Amino acid sequence: MAETFDLLVRGGEVVNHAGRGRADVGVRDGRVVRIGDLGTASAGEVVEAAGLTVLPGLVDTQVHFREPGLDWKEDLETGSRAAVLGGVTTVFEMPNTDPNTTDATTLADKLERARGRMHCDHAFYVGGTHDNVGELAELERLPGCCGVKVFMGASTGSLLVPDDDGVEAVLRAVNRRATFHSEDEYRLAERRGLARAGDWTSHPEVRDSESAVRSTRRLLKLARGLGKRIHVLHVSSADEIELLRQAKNVATAEVTPQHLTLAGPEAYKRLRGFAQMNPPIRDGAHRDGLWRGLEVFDVLGSDHAPHTREEKARPYPQSPSGMPGVQTLAAVMLTHVAAGRLSLERFVDLTSAGAQRVFGIAGKGRMAEGYDADLTIVDLKARRTIRHQDMASRAGWTPFDGFEAVGWPVMTVVRGRVVMREDEVVAEGTGAPVRFTESLDS
Repeated sequence: MAETFDLLVRGGEVVNHAGRGRADVGVRDGRVVRIGDLGTASAGEVVEAAGLTVLPGLVDTQVHFREPGLDWKEDLETGSRAAVLGGVTTVFEMPNTDPNTTDATTLADKLERARGRMHCDHAFYVGGTHDNVGELAELERLPGCCGVKVFMGASTGSLLVPDDDGVEAVLRAVNRRATFHSEDEYRLAERRGLARAGDWTSHPEVRDSESAVRSTRRLLKLARGLGKRIHVLHVSSADEIELLRQAKNVATAEVTPQHLTLAGPEAYKRLRGFAQMNPPIRDGAHRDGLWRGLEVFDVLGSDHAPHTREEKARPYPQSPSGMPGVQTLAAVMLTHVAAGRLSLERFVDLTSAGAQRVFGIAGKGRMAEGYDADLTIVDLKARRTIRHQDMASRAGWTPFDGFEAVGWPVMTVVRGRVVMREDEVVAEGTGAPVRFTESLDS
C-alpha cells in the first residue's frame, strides 16, 4: 500500500548532510519521515518542487526584534514575518529590550508575547550582567532560552560587562556555551573623541579593529583558563581570524552578510547612517580577509537590528547602530553562492547544521528522518532586486536596497506547515519555542 503523508515535497533538488540530488521529502506530524523516491505516495498537501532546491530550514541565531519597550522599531510579529519571508524558519532573539531579558520573569514574558504571534520558531537569550551571575546557571536551562549573551562593548543600560572579573564570573557560572559581543569597552571609551560630527566614515575609526582584537584575545584567554565554551558574534576584522582559528577547542564564531558584502568608506558615503552597525562595516581589506578565513566560521547570523529612518538620519554620532537583515540573509548569501564565493553546501552548514552544533538545538538543523520538517525552498535561478518597499520589518528599509540578487526563497516550511509561499505569509502565528539538549525541557 502506498505511503501517505501530511506534506509531500516532490521533485526538488535536496541538499543535506547526505549530499545533493533529486529527492522527495515526506512529512508526517511535523517531522521528516522519508527522503527518497516517493513517487507512489500520496499526501494531504503536495508541493511540486521541480526546478527548485530544498534546503534545511535556515536558522538565524542573532536577531533583535525590539519587543518589549522598543516596538516602534520592530516587534515579534513583524520581525518574524520578515524572517519567514526571507526563508528563515527559526530565530534566536537578543536580550537588550526594555526591560532587558535578565531573569525568569522577563524571559517568560517574551515567550508569552511570542505565543500565537510569531510565524517562525524561536528562542530568547538571557543577558549576563554583574547582578544576575548567581542565577545564570538556572536561567540558561529554562525552556525557550538559547543561552547567555554578554556585551563586552557598549550597549544598553546594565547589559555591559566590560571587565575581565565580570566576564570570568559569568563564565564560571554557566555550563552551556556563552555568547559574546566582543569589543573592548575601555578602548572604545578612549576613542569616542575621534568621532567626526556628521561623518560616518569615522565610525570604524572610533570602533577600530584593535578594539575587537583586544576583546577577543581577552575573552579567549579567560575561556581557555576556565575550560568554558564561548561563541563570538559578528566577527568584523580580518585580524581576529587567526586568533579564532587557534581556539576551536573553546570558541565558535559568527559572521554576518553585511560584513561579507559591504565595505567602507564606500558604504558610508552611499548609505550614511544606514551603514552604521556595531562592530562596524570595515574596509575592503577586512571584508576580503573574512572571506579568506571563512572556514573559521560556524554560523551565519543577520544581526537584524532595526531602527527607524528618522533615527538613522540623525547626524553621526547621534545616529544609532544597527540595520535590518533577517529578510535578506538568504537572498544576499545565495548571490554569493551564485558568484562562486562559497558552495551551496557550505551555505547550508552555516545556516542550519552549524547552529545545531553550536547551540545544541534538539530536533532541528538537519533535513533527516526524525527531525522537525523545517525546510527552506529556494529558486537558485531567480533574479530579483531587493527593495525597501518589500521589507516586512517595521523599520521599512534595508541597506541592500537595489541589490541584484541571484537566488530567492520561494517557500518556508516550519514543522511541516507551509508558512510562506511566493512572498506571502500563508499561516500566521504558528511558531513555537525551540528545544535544546541542555535545557530543562529536553
